[in-house]
Amino acid sequence: MMLVITGSKIMTMGPEGTLHNKHIIVEGDSITAINEADIIPANAQHLDAGDGYILPGFIDAHTHIGLDEEIYRVEGDDVNETTDPITPQLQAVDGIHFRDLAFQDALRGGITRTMSMPGSANVIGGQAVFLKTWADRMSDMVYRNPWGLKAALGENPKRVYGEQQKKTPRTRMASASLLREAFYKAARNLEKDTLDPEIEYKQMPIFKVLRKEMPLLLHAHRTDDMLTALRIKDEFDFDMIIQHATEGARITDELVKRNVPVFIGPLLVNRAKVEMQDVAFKNARLLKERGVTFSLISDHPVVPIEHLRISAALMVRAGLDENTALKALTLHPAQALKVSDELGSIEVGKRADLVAFDGHPLDYRSSVKWVVVDGQIWHNSGEH
Repeated sequence: MMLVITGSKIMTMGPEGTLHNKHIIVEGDSITAINEADIIPANAQHLDAGDGYILPGFIDAHTHIGLDEEIYRVEGDDVNETTDPITPQLQAVDGIHFRDLAFQDALRGGITRTMSMPGSANVIGGQAVFLKTWADRMSDMVYRNPWGLKAALGENPKRVYGEQQKKTPRTRMASASLLREAFYKAARNLEKDTLDPEIEYKQMPIFKVLRKEMPLLLHAHRTDDMLTALRIKDEFDFDMIIQHATEGARITDELVKRNVPVFIGPLLVNRAKVEMQDVAFKNARLLKERGVTFSLISDHPVVPIEHLRISAALMVRAGLDENTALKALTLHPAQALKVSDELGSIEVGKRADLVAFDGHPLDYRSSVKWVVVDGQIWHNSGEH
């Protein structure tokens, strides 16, 4: 059935900018037309945003949704496999609880897609999954899998292995060495015609990164850890996205030179670790001024996923322009994750991921009226 969506203010996040009084025509899971608000076909379903705003569905590009469930302890904690610091073979999708209450929270926050990934206890933690936050069947919530390999430098691997388990890595040198060794071995093995099945199974995700089939998702807060990651990237020539980048504004020349995107956040937090002493909403403005393209992440459940846009609003209060703040929730993560041909803006031919707010999306008083994910409608019941 055709779906006709009427909006008085449509913030496309694409080349058309903001459109007024238009129809968005959805057939199946795609946007097939955007035209003048006129007659609605009798056989079409109609969805009206009234005087509110319609935007592309938000993308939270770094979460642990479904892996680190909020109301459970051991029962719902599947985020870190702390038995080996190198576990590229693990797949986040195998640990996702698709009935995690946070998926409903995500919809209430306007988020239609999210990347869920292992935590940062391991130097290489496993493979991320790109999810829809709503679908008729739980199996249909998987959008892309795998879609990135999680790795980490900095305090977390040192604390989990060196401090708690009294084994390597105990230093930043050891963490970097383990990461470099894993890529060195995989690069050598990639040249071979045949491999031992056990070695091939464990290294297959690294092969995909080396072939640039998916990026390395590198957890780093401090400049020294980011610079180490950039050196290793240069050595092996793979695509990388730096996750968190708390001190990213200090090395923007290095990031711009390599065209490395960053996912900043969580921002709505205290300085829980030494490496987060520079956490501040102004960092977004500094990155923009210095030419770095960034996306905003919640790191859910560190910041509850429904409050992603509140963090965006606070970036604006700290001097960032509204358009860039909204692109950090939409077009920028789609571009960094190489899905901007389908997501990130409201354009003909793209997937029908849309969210309607009853007020400006960066106004904390605004609520989501409804969300469309791949052409399927979710109505906000008003419960919070």
